[in-house]
Amino acid sequence: MKQNITISLDKQLIQKARVIAARRGSSVSRMLADELAQLVSDSERYERSCIQAKADLEQGIDLGVRRVSRDELHER
Repeated sequence: MKQNITISLDKQLIQKARVIAARRGSSVSRMLADELAQLVSDSERYERSCIQAKADLEQGIDLGVRRVSRDELHER
């Protein structure tokens, strides 16, 4: 379901936005909706990546390396 919102912008900004939207073959409203959708998508993807990275750090990575004690490493 779509819902309208109202925002207040400087007249000069609106004029520049209209030019950009026209060059893209779009409307200012559509352009803003697309930009907001992209912003939300990027934010959600970033949050998921942070959660995954934290889980990976907690789990650790098995590199297949044999574990040795400090004494074994420093045998002379």
